[in-house]
Amino acid sequence: MATDLLSAGQPSLTVLLKEILNDIQDLFRQQLVMFKTEIKSDIRKTGQVAALMAAGVGGMAVGGMFFLIMLPLLLNWLVPTIPLWGCFGIVGAVVLAVGGILMFVGIRRFKSFDPLPTQSVEALKENLQWTTHPK
Repeated sequence: MATDLLSAGQPSLTVLLKEILNDIQDLFRQQLVMFKTEIKSDIRKTGQVAALMAAGVGGMAVGGMFFLIMLPLLLNWLVPTIPLWGCFGIVGAVVLAVGGILMFVGIRRFKSFDPLPTQSVEALKENLQWTTHPK
């Protein structure tokens, strides 16, 4: 009777296990492809943004230098009793303090940033957990 069930078109246990293993291998391959694709996309987008930001920073640096040269001269014109070197020192100290604060805030924000492709990693973890501990 058990032979009749196997011959009635139902696959054997060996065939089922092979199919399951093949499906698991396909799933892992798909996960790796998704992971690679996500990383390549992130790298490409990061490169494009970095190029735009570098151009913007260059322009801002030149403009900022001219502005910073103007400020002590303006301060000396407004308060002629302060020597020119003192005006440059005052403006330099203020710029240094603001730069330090911005650097501190930037470092804190960078530490909270997660550069890994989290969606692919989480999907891969779920699949690994499912394959090692099926319910």
